[in-house]
Amino acid sequence: MAAERAGSGKSDLFYTTLAPFYDFTEFVEFDAYEPVPDDWVVLIADVQGSTRAIEEGRYKDVNMVGAASITAVLNTCGGIEVPFVFGGDGGTVVVPGSQREAAGDALIGLQEISRATFGLLLRVGAIPVVDLRAKGTDVRVRKYQLSSGNYLAMFAGGGVELSDSLLKSAAPGSPYLLTAQSEVGAPDLQGLSCRWEPLIPRSGRMMTIMVQATKSDPAGQSGVLSDVVRAISDILGHRLQDSAPASVRSMKFGWPPRGLVLEARATAGRQTFLRRYVAVLASSLIQFWCERFDRRAGAYNAPVYRDELRSNTDFRKYDGILRMVLDVSESQAELIERHLKREQDAGRLVYGVHVTDTALMTCLVFSLERSEHVHFIDGSDGGFAKAAQEFKSRLAVLS
Repeated sequence: MAAERAGSGKSDLFYTTLAPFYDFTEFVEFDAYEPVPDDWVVLIADVQGSTRAIEEGRYKDVNMVGAASITAVLNTCGGIEVPFVFGGDGGTVVVPGSQREAAGDALIGLQEISRATFGLLLRVGAIPVVDLRAKGTDVRVRKYQLSSGNYLAMFAGGGVELSDSLLKSAAPGSPYLLTAQSEVGAPDLQGLSCRWEPLIPRSGRMMTIMVQATKSDPAGQSGVLSDVVRAISDILGHRLQDSAPASVRSMKFGWPPRGLVLEARATAGRQTFLRRYVAVLASSLIQFWCERFDRRAGAYNAPVYRDELRSNTDFRKYDGILRMVLDVSESQAELIERHLKREQDAGRLVYGVHVTDTALMTCLVFSLERSEHVHFIDGSDGGFAKAAQEFKSRLAVLS
């Protein structure tokens, strides 16, 4: 991520040079969001038929493909920092125009891996930021620092949401759909891993939450979302980060990891599956030894890595919708939903929730030496996908 950037144009360095913010509650300061340059493009991927895959118990496969869409684009962009957001059954990355073709080819290549390896159809698209602005929305971004060198993008302006709608409603032949014009190779998915056991909640349940303010003005939206965060914190009795799914008690590393086959399949590239599987098996055994005895092997320092990992999860984020996965008790989940329902009945917001027994974590490890790694969190048994179904049904009633 923080790598060589020589030769990049000024537009390419937009996100790299964006000053970060450090307190998550400041995501509601919408006047601080910066407009993405006109020549940038929203790349978006969505697993089709994710509902059926969830019903078949394959949500970890869905998560893996969604995370892979982000990995493929980030590895293509190399040293150019770009903003991204993980949605559970897909991913969104906004890239400079100079990276559009190569990043688009990476997503097209991922379509074949998704189909052949996971049996999942992946719909991918590219929507120019100028088109989104012409349609009355905007793509504005802020950079939230998780830890030194690790960031999450927060989006405002409605452009990311519109991109999702345009992709899902695109008819064959749409200029926004990405399709192969010539043969493309498998994308580089190095760094994508799936080794931790499902996260067991300390308080009993993992709650996935989606909230969107119904106010049309930024100040009104800011007030509603600030109130939601404050109310949930009051119900929990502490800050949101103290209910993060990844904790000392929830994180378990077993061997061989349950996600070993998924990781080997996704990252095999030009290697045979068997060769990649053996390599991942050996690597995970070393990691297991380090975790079991709190030791270090090469760049992997188990206690340090676990501490960094807990700081570097995306359990709370904003892309026009506030999304969270929280470790809560049954009674806290009921109180949170009761509060959200009251606010929705008052016309201030729309929400969707999903409550389950565990959370899933998918990892992007860029550099252990530089402590550059980000970890995607989702509720198990559907998580964001099921919360989104509830959210969209409520939104449809209000439309």
